[in-house]
Amino acid sequence: MMTFEGLDENFKFLVLEVKTQIGATRKFVNSPSRALFRKITSRDDHIDNLKTIIENKSYSRINKDTELDDKSLNKIRAIQLASVNLERIGDYCVNIVNQMAYLEDKNFVNRFENPEAFDIIEETTALIEKGFNEDNMPLALEICKSEYSLDSLYKDNFNRIMAEMGSGKNIPDLVTVLFIFRYLERIGDSLLNIGEAIIFSILGERIKIEQFESLQHTLTVSGFDGSFSDIDFQGIWGSRSGCRIGHVQAKDKENGPPVAQGSIYKEGNLAKIKQERDNLKLWNNNFPGMVPDIFGYHESPDENKGSMLVEFLPGCTLDTMILTSDDADLENGLFTLEQTLRHIWKKTIKTGPFPTTYMEQLKSRQPGVLQVHPEFNTLAGSQGAVDITSATDLINKAMSVEKNLPAPFTVFIHGDFNCNNVVYSNADERIRFIDLHRSRDFDYIQDISVFLVSSFRMPIFDRPIRNKINAVISRFYSFTEEFALENEDATWKARLTLALARSFYTSTRFEFNYGFAKEMFNRSIFLLEKINRYNGNWNDFVLPEDILHY
Repeated sequence: MMTFEGLDENFKFLVLEVKTQIGATRKFVNSPSRALFRKITSRDDHIDNLKTIIENKSYSRINKDTELDDKSLNKIRAIQLASVNLERIGDYCVNIVNQMAYLEDKNFVNRFENPEAFDIIEETTALIEKGFNEDNMPLALEICKSEYSLDSLYKDNFNRIMAEMGSGKNIPDLVTVLFIFRYLERIGDSLLNIGEAIIFSILGERIKIEQFESLQHTLTVSGFDGSFSDIDFQGIWGSRSGCRIGHVQAKDKENGPPVAQGSIYKEGNLAKIKQERDNLKLWNNNFPGMVPDIFGYHESPDENKGSMLVEFLPGCTLDTMILTSDDADLENGLFTLEQTLRHIWKKTIKTGPFPTTYMEQLKSRQPGVLQVHPEFNTLAGSQGAVDITSATDLINKAMSVEKNLPAPFTVFIHGDFNCNNVVYSNADERIRFIDLHRSRDFDYIQDISVFLVSSFRMPIFDRPIRNKINAVISRFYSFTEEFALENEDATWKARLTLALARSFYTSTRFEFNYGFAKEMFNRSIFLLEKINRYNGNWNDFVLPEDILHY
């Protein structure tokens, strides 16, 4: 273990003290005595002090040494996290000892499987120091898996205790034993946290054991047969879909299967991951090479989780291009995007009419919006001689309007067409798509509105860059108009108004800048009011394009 001003020595002493505390607790459960009770409670104070010393040294080292490399920094953070959990194990030992006072029959607890639980705990705790010293991944996994064994023991004994309570005998002792096993089970939770801290120290990423195992399974399916030490894993944060996303590549990228040269690992809800896998296959069948290849797929039905490894696409997402690329490269990217969409839509077009669901989508996300911005729950009232309609009433009225505005045709849409889900490779002038779990046959206006508002909501207020964003929005709006005219879609502006109202409104739940969120909310309300007041021919409806500019 690296030396950090005595931090490693303090940690060794803490592990030793906790191991001794566990052994003493086991001895006390088998044969309680006042002398042993005093030793255990006294040692708990020493464990608390060691944890505090390690915590202080960890924070001091991190704050003072600006030249720490990532490996050293991760090690310090992992030691601090493990120390917190070791101190909790010490507390649980004291709680177990205290519970013994409530037993009428001190040997009653030995009728149950407490020796097996202590065996697991002692054997696992003995691995902690070596796991940290050697950055030993197999030992880290073994420490993590002790939690499964202790959970299983707790479940078995819980069921047995509940069954014996049915007899009406020994109720106080049975309740006390249940509490003791509950503390033994909680020690397993802390051991799991310690094992995951070692994994963090090795990988430099916080990853839970079930996610780690899922990644291992998926890597195996992909054809990668190296050890995990041969892999670099970098978490990608900020996903709004609830999925864990990471960039995976081999340290030796030149050899091995395609996954070794770089891939994206995605883990989350089984239904969502399965849907994305199916959609990727569908995309690749109809438009080969336009979406990432699937390298590996794994299901964990018991945990309702799925995971997959997909190709890491070279290039730049369109939102990054808007902010950083020169005009010529951005022009090429937008032109390629328009041609790509035109090709997809023409190939997949199906004549209608087909109903749309923009207001239904808005209503389903309304609770999330109001959780972030409760003040957007505007109520009905009046201001002078002007009646004010509540936001909910505006949405309900627009829903009735939408029923009379079906799409004349459908195309195969992306489904989550934010500009950061579009990747452009300048090297081969190629557009490709990512994050496709919502792809389906639907109104192309859905993708149009999402793209336009995802551009609008970029939190960039520098005027030159904002002008560039506005120019991209105008260009894409013009492209939409051209496609609508080519395909005799006379009501596209009215449907786009509904879709934009939906996208502006729902986007506010991701924006904590109240002023900017209010701008989007106001635009949504304006569009809903405009669509609700209109009583002419929908073919003649006018959408003010400047509503899209900021």
